[in-house]
Amino acid sequence: MIDDVIKVAKEAGNIVKEGFGSNLRIEYKSNESNLVTQIDKASEKFITDFIRKKYPAHGILAEESGILKNSSEYFWVVDPLDGTTNFAHGLPIFSISIGLQKNGKTIIGVVFDVMQNILYSAEVGSGAFANSKKIDVNSNDKLAHSVLATGFPYNISENPENAIEKFKAFLLKSRAVRRLGSAAIDFCYVAKGVYDGFWEVYLHPWDICAGKLIVEEAGGLVTDFDGNEIDIYSKKVLACNGLIHNSMLEILKNN
Repeated sequence: MIDDVIKVAKEAGNIVKEGFGSNLRIEYKSNESNLVTQIDKASEKFITDFIRKKYPAHGILAEESGILKNSSEYFWVVDPLDGTTNFAHGLPIFSISIGLQKNGKTIIGVVFDVMQNILYSAEVGSGAFANSKKIDVNSNDKLAHSVLATGFPYNISENPENAIEKFKAFLLKSRAVRRLGSAAIDFCYVAKGVYDGFWEVYLHPWDICAGKLIVEEAGGLVTDFDGNEIDIYSKKVLACNGLIHNSMLEILKNN
């Protein structure tokens, strides 16, 4: 089944790439920071049509459509364009993220970094890969030497979970903090050893599902801000190489 997930992610990526830089129709969801374009919708339709045709009994949760079906042991979790704000503004950092669960556990994760043409994939128990090359988290154990990543929720003006204070604290304790605008890519950069750690609040299942498995299969650790195991519905997510986990937890708990 992983071959099908990879195939549909790449083909949806072609739709997104062809739409990049085109005349976009922008709509707003929860507020004026939360965008959706016709390309998001076209990508999602392509992916969900594929699933419905090939696996008609499977459940689907997609960002723009919500739960389309949920009566099977198999459940697809789809982000058709992760990084819509970047996409709409001509910033070439966005991805397609597809996770597949069986009985509530993620068994396959695929993230396609469209403009870099890098396909990240993982199957439970089989390791993580970038364009078929095995990847692993890095071996840095010092927060002061770490490059971290985060993102901010659309209601950042309300400063949920003290997100701004946490950001400032990590800025002062790490080598650098980046904010790319695609949580799925952030997860993959942790898995690849580019980042040492990534944290964010108020993510959605389609942001988490594939990336979480990819980090774990690359040898990393994904928890909440108390160090507890999470599922795809968690609202506090910490992903790291494992070696700086306690250092990151300390800052997250104290800010």
